[in-house]
Amino acid sequence: MKIKRIAIVIISVLALGFAGLKVVKKVNLNRDYKIGEPLDSLDGVKVYYNGGVDHVLERNVTKDNYNLGLKYQCVEFVKRYYYQHLNHKMPDAYGHAKDFFDAEVEDGELNVKRNLIQYTNPSQSKPEVGDLIVFSGSVLNKFGHVAIISKVSQNEVEIIQQNPGPFSNSREVFEVKILKEKYKIDNKRVLGWLRKQ
Repeated sequence: MKIKRIAIVIISVLALGFAGLKVVKKVNLNRDYKIGEPLDSLDGVKVYYNGGVDHVLERNVTKDNYNLGLKYQCVEFVKRYYYQHLNHKMPDAYGHAKDFFDAEVEDGELNVKRNLIQYTNPSQSKPEVGDLIVFSGSVLNKFGHVAIISKVSQNEVEIIQQNPGPFSNSREVFEVKILKEKYKIDNKRVLGWLRKQ
């Protein structure tokens, strides 16, 4: 009987913790910024503060009715960047961040859903400024993450991102290694990167 009670208490605590996490991910815990406040920009395209990573305001749609995504999620920034700076519309205008990478597409081949050349991590092609980088989902974020590569050096890439979390930076740097004549961004969640032709 005692073991059963302990199991019930543990399950209850875990359920409450999970429910609390779901709520916390939707609220703004960082009172230094207001949701929708510009934080950074790349090539004149702004990165906006989103508060909790699961917070959503509304869908952002262009004047010509192209879906940019939910304000101010990571997908909305990369699609807005590609639309405004690169004049690029993706044939599949929907999907979660991790869905931007198609596991069926070979390294250096066309990702038809995004109309972008897709590179796997590792790849024979070195990442370039303006590439869209795709991260897999995780325990705390099943939808994955996308960002834009903003700088490339001999052995590093810098990314610019929207909605990395209420206390995270809009810029992050990752090491690039060369393994068997292929470039690998040293982050186990990086699936690959996509590039306009």
